[in-house]
Amino acid sequence: MEPRLAAAAMSSAAAARRIAVIGAGAAGLSAARHLVQAGLAVRVFELGSQIGGLWVYENDNGQSPAYASLHLNSENRVTAYRDFPFPADTPLYPDHAAVARYLESYADTFGLRDLIRFRTRVAAVEQDGSGGWTVRLGDGSAEHFDAVVVASGHQGVPRHPPIAKRFTGDYLHSHSYRTPEPFRGKHVLVVGVGNSACDIAADICAITASVTMVARSAVLFMPRMFLGVPTARILAKLESRWMPWAIRRTIRETIARIAHGRMEQWGFVTPKQRTHPAGHHLLMAQFIWGRISARPGIASVSGDEVCFVDGTRGRYDTIIAATGYEIDLPFLSAALSPVRGHWLNLYRRVVHPDAPGLYFMGFFNVTGGGNIRMMDDQAEWVANLVTGKVGLPSQPAMQAGIGREQARIAALYPDSPRYGLELDPQEYRAALATERRRATAAK
Repeated sequence: MEPRLAAAAMSSAAAARRIAVIGAGAAGLSAARHLVQAGLAVRVFELGSQIGGLWVYENDNGQSPAYASLHLNSENRVTAYRDFPFPADTPLYPDHAAVARYLESYADTFGLRDLIRFRTRVAAVEQDGSGGWTVRLGDGSAEHFDAVVVASGHQGVPRHPPIAKRFTGDYLHSHSYRTPEPFRGKHVLVVGVGNSACDIAADICAITASVTMVARSAVLFMPRMFLGVPTARILAKLESRWMPWAIRRTIRETIARIAHGRMEQWGFVTPKQRTHPAGHHLLMAQFIWGRISARPGIASVSGDEVCFVDGTRGRYDTIIAATGYEIDLPFLSAALSPVRGHWLNLYRRVVHPDAPGLYFMGFFNVTGGGNIRMMDDQAEWVANLVTGKVGLPSQPAMQAGIGREQARIAALYPDSPRYGLELDPQEYRAALATERRRATAAK
């Protein structure tokens, strides 16, 4: 067959294939764009009425944890999709509204809006006898697809700490936090030291009677800016993927100490293992002004009194738990769900090894860099897999790869549910490059 005829035949075959994408957030949009670019027929199902997922403040899909002061934690230029930068006048760290507008612009630029069925709940995703997939919707209808990409996000169902049921004051998870005003004049305990905890503590402390952060684990607060530029730029110049972690840790500790002093002087513990980056540009100033203090883990709760593991006690009007999220995939049966505790049984964080044609995107927390940019890498690989441009190892080889990755994460990071989704962008991109080389060599 002539090359042009062969190319036309491949394009026609691709167009005949239908792919479902669940979710119209950053991951779902990237998936749709790359799949359409590969010549596939795509349908996106979105529970709410808007594009943008978690970046839409008060999103009517009920899944967004965005609060009024939310900004990107990563610089806009390293967060943006590879070939679609933020507008030139965007701040270094844009707020949720700017990110939502950016995602809307991305969808409109690449003609994705017409592919989205809004206000549509996916009730079930099932394998059918033909090797494809049936997507059952909340209205009782069903559609057939050749493959399904799950991009529904992992910050929709809060993980509550055990103390939630024992505390008699006001309690809420950070997922429900929006503005500081409800906490005016109150003594507030913020449980956690991740980015949401830092944001909320710094946000409310100017109007509360007091704010106490509970540091259940070691933490290194990195400055957002260092030497006049985003700290990530400094780290990118000083660190390399092949550098031993002990050296990288020393670099980071040195930067943090220059900017903030020792973690211990503020009531925290400097980590010796890898930890997820955390911080807020105003947080340490609030410690200096005495608006925020820190305590170690909670030993017990009785009424509105909290006893900490160091023996100190305090009474609080409100607890805000910034304690992460459960991975919730209600449309998948137990047999199809990849959730194993706080792990996802997925090859390269994307491929279900026991369900050909079922892919996942965006289920990770990047250890530096931007989540949105990483979704581009995943989407490109998914499109290559769906079109057959690249292949996969055998099922046993994929399971072995999953086991090795999880063992490595367990050895490097603290034993905490939040690290089940941890992803190093440099290592991950290298892994996907290895996949492409392996597939090319096999042809």
